[in-house]
Amino acid sequence: MHKTRRIFIIILFFALIGLFAFGYYYTSQEGQEILGNKLIGFALAGGFFVLMPLFIYHRWKDKNIHDYMLTKENILKMKEFNDSKER
Repeated sequence: MHKTRRIFIIILFFALIGLFAFGYYYTSQEGQEILGNKLIGFALAGGFFVLMPLFIYHRWKDKNIHDYMLTKENILKMKEFNDSKER
Protein backbone atom coordinates (compact mmCIF):
# COMPACT_ATOMS: atom_id res chain seq x y z
CA MET A 1 0.00 0.00 0.00
CA HIS A 2 2.86 2.34 0.82
CA LYS A 3 4.41 1.93 -2.62
CA THR A 4 1.13 2.34 -4.51
CA ARG A 5 0.34 5.54 -2.59
CA ARG A 6 3.79 6.88 -3.44
CA ILE A 7 3.42 6.01 -7.13
CA PHE A 8 -0.05 7.59 -7.20
CA ILE A 9 1.32 10.82 -5.71
CA ILE A 10 4.15 10.92 -8.25
CA ILE A 11 1.77 10.31 -11.18
CA LEU A 12 -0.62 12.96 -9.87
CA PHE A 13 2.27 15.43 -9.52
CA PHE A 14 3.37 14.96 -13.13
CA ALA A 15 -0.24 15.09 -14.36
CA LEU A 16 -0.73 18.43 -12.62
CA ILE A 17 2.56 19.72 -14.05
CA GLY A 18 1.37 18.64 -17.51
CA LEU A 19 -2.00 20.31 -17.00
CA PHE A 20 -0.22 23.50 -15.94
CA ALA A 21 2.03 23.35 -19.02
CA PHE A 22 -0.95 22.83 -21.37
CA GLY A 23 -2.70 25.75 -19.70
CA TYR A 24 0.33 27.95 -20.20
CA TYR A 25 0.52 26.85 -23.85
CA TYR A 26 -3.15 27.66 -24.43
CA THR A 27 -2.80 31.12 -22.89
CA SER A 28 -0.24 31.93 -25.59
CA GLN A 29 -2.69 30.88 -28.35
CA GLU A 30 -5.01 33.54 -29.66
CA GLY A 31 -8.62 32.90 -28.69
CA GLN A 32 -7.73 30.21 -26.14
CA GLU A 33 -6.80 32.42 -23.17
CA ILE A 34 -9.88 31.49 -21.14
CA LEU A 35 -9.29 27.76 -21.55
CA GLY A 36 -5.63 28.20 -20.68
CA ASN A 37 -6.46 30.14 -17.52
CA LYS A 38 -8.98 27.49 -16.49
CA LEU A 39 -6.41 24.71 -16.96
CA ILE A 40 -3.83 26.60 -14.93
CA GLY A 41 -6.43 27.21 -12.21
CA PHE A 42 -7.44 23.54 -12.10
CA ALA A 43 -3.77 22.51 -11.89
CA LEU A 44 -3.10 24.88 -9.00
CA ALA A 45 -6.30 23.93 -7.16
CA GLY A 46 -5.51 20.24 -7.63
CA GLY A 47 -2.04 20.81 -6.28
CA PHE A 48 -3.25 22.65 -3.19
CA PHE A 49 -6.41 20.73 -2.38
CA VAL A 50 -5.57 17.19 -3.55
CA LEU A 51 -1.84 16.66 -3.98
CA MET A 52 -0.61 18.50 -0.89
CA PRO A 53 -2.97 16.78 1.60
CA LEU A 54 -2.16 13.37 0.09
CA PHE A 55 1.55 14.10 0.34
CA ILE A 56 1.28 15.28 3.95
CA TYR A 57 -0.77 12.21 4.89
CA HIS A 58 1.75 9.95 3.16
CA ARG A 59 4.72 11.51 5.00
CA TRP A 60 3.11 11.66 8.47
CA LYS A 61 1.09 8.43 8.50
CA ASP A 62 3.33 6.33 10.77
CA LYS A 63 4.89 9.17 12.76
CA ASN A 64 4.22 9.92 16.41
CA ILE A 65 3.21 13.56 16.79
CA HIS A 66 4.42 13.64 20.41
CA ASP A 67 8.02 13.19 19.25
CA TYR A 68 7.83 16.62 17.60
CA MET A 69 6.05 18.53 20.38
CA LEU A 70 7.89 20.64 22.96
CA THR A 71 6.87 18.84 26.11
CA LYS A 72 8.78 18.98 29.37
CA GLU A 73 10.23 15.52 28.75
CA ASN A 74 11.45 16.42 25.26
CA ILE A 75 13.05 19.64 26.49
CA LEU A 76 14.93 17.66 29.14
CA LYS A 77 16.06 15.16 26.50
CA MET A 78 17.36 18.01 24.33
CA LYS A 79 19.24 19.55 27.26
CA GLU A 80 20.80 16.19 28.12
CA PHE A 81 21.80 15.65 24.50
CA ASN A 82 23.39 19.12 24.25
CA ASP A 83 25.21 18.61 27.54
CA SER A 84 26.62 15.30 26.34
CA LYS A 85 27.89 16.94 23.13
CA GLU A 86 29.75 19.64 25.04
CA ARG A 87 31.79 17.15 27.07
